[in-house]
Amino acid sequence: MQNDLITTLAAARKAQHITQAQLAESAGLSRMTVQRTEGGDLDPRYSTLAEMARVLGLDIIAVPSSLRPSLQTFIQSGGKFLGQPEGVDAPPSVIDSLK
Repeated sequence: MQNDLITTLAAARKAQHITQAQLAESAGLSRMTVQRTEGGDLDPRYSTLAEMARVLGLDIIAVPSSLRPSLQTFIQSGGKFLGQPEGVDAPPSVIDSLK
């Protein structure tokens, strides 16, 4: 899963035309840290990944492993449940049912 995150960060950096050196400087890291992280040669700290993400305009969120498949399906469907009719909003939140 960490490799997915590192791949995503590297892809975001490249898509934004930011060099490893520029990312490192903006994140307060060494260029070598960014290079080794992206290359898989370093097992980075969470704080390193979080700073890289922040600079790239991304957030890192924790999702329970049991919910990951459902979340991936939700995201891949454009934020709608599969089979949901066009024009129908997402179902009400569980919080709404507690009122």
